[in-house]
Amino acid sequence: MYKDGKWAKSIIAMQESDGKWGCFHSLSKTYSSPITTEQALRRLERLGFSIEDECIQRAVVYMDDCLTGKNSIPDPREKLHDWDVFTQLMLSTWIRRFTLDNENANNTAMLWKAIIDAAFEKGIYDHESYVCAFSDTFKVKPKGGRFIDFVSFYQISLLSDILEERTQDALLDYVIDKEDGIYYIYDRKLSNLPLSLKGREASRYLAAIELLSRYKLAGRKLRFVSDWLYENRNTDGNWDMGSKANDKIYLPLSDSWRQKEKRIKDCTHRISALLKALEN
Repeated sequence: MYKDGKWAKSIIAMQESDGKWGCFHSLSKTYSSPITTEQALRRLERLGFSIEDECIQRAVVYMDDCLTGKNSIPDPREKLHDWDVFTQLMLSTWIRRFTLDNENANNTAMLWKAIIDAAFEKGIYDHESYVCAFSDTFKVKPKGGRFIDFVSFYQISLLSDILEERTQDALLDYVIDKEDGIYYIYDRKLSNLPLSLKGREASRYLAAIELLSRYKLAGRKLRFVSDWLYENRNTDGNWDMGSKANDKIYLPLSDSWRQKEKRIKDCTHRISALLKALEN
């Protein structure tokens, strides 16, 4: 219902002819685009766009070309981690958020599956096994926070549909109780609920739960979140996260929140979708 709004039109108008929006991951002074490809995709996904939409199809073709070497992302290479491995991870993750039929992205997912399978082979996380599996797979040692700590948006998203139940069970327990949450998304322990449903902290918390909701076992593991959301429902059956939840990332969905009703509509739409995912 939000695909014809001003947010979507503005982003689509900035898409370049090859399917990208400037740099992929980080804004750069050497590139004039006010938005990255990743930011555009995250926002369009929130607004309801899917692989059925032309702008997403073009972006997926671009990302696949970058995976296969036919094209490349214009971002400056980062030195804190293995940039080639990180680029492969980012591109594959975003392709798989829109389609599971891309062979190149699926190959990356299977590499990471093998790493995480090894890390949780004993039923709990073993860091030494993770480092060994990573090194054997990519022929480099993990360096930098993004790889020393695998609990980030990319790996957690990439693996949601391919882990065996035993590994998935152990992984979810580890992530939910991890002191600093999910890198790029929420930096606090997920088993500790926010003090309030209102505001940006709660919005980021829900983003982390939305990420985990793609896992088959998430409904059982995150029942305490579902209970919390129902407890915070208004008497009319809707939800309101307050005006401070407007971060231009996850919310708003409507063109404007000048009318309180539009804000409640957006918040209710988001939370209802999350509850549906957790209850399926």
